[in-house]
Amino acid sequence: MKILVATDGSKYALHAVKHAIDLVKTSNAKANSVTLISVHDDLGLRHAKAFVGASAVADYLRELSEKELKPAMKALVTSGIKHDMVIKTGNVAQEIVDFANKGKFDMIVLGSKGRGGLVDLLIGSVAQRVLATAKQPVVLVK
Repeated sequence: MKILVATDGSKYALHAVKHAIDLVKTSNAKANSVTLISVHDDLGLRHAKAFVGASAVADYLRELSEKELKPAMKALVTSGIKHDMVIKTGNVAQEIVDFANKGKFDMIVLGSKGRGGLVDLLIGSVAQRVLATAKQPVVLVK
């Protein structure tokens, strides 16, 4: 089973990683793997690129992603589960779904912050957009 876990460094994302670990441990599949994906939307930083340069913004987002991935990587290393990580920039939900499709993942696991109905209704959430557009089963973990 190939599982894609989206992480943003939050406690909810770490819960999602731990759930993916449990899924792999209880799976009867011979080949199990977990891929962590960290995506940052660089749209808000486009003006900053004009002042500090595109490479400085890219370096900042990569460093941020690496920092956010550390707790998840530690949990996977401790569990002994085969894993890797991917860092992307762009529309967060779209990048997750596109990568899941290209990588032929069996499942997407995400943490859900559960902000509340009205806030999600007004601005939407990454989890809702992934649920609406993914071809694979999506597991939301609180």
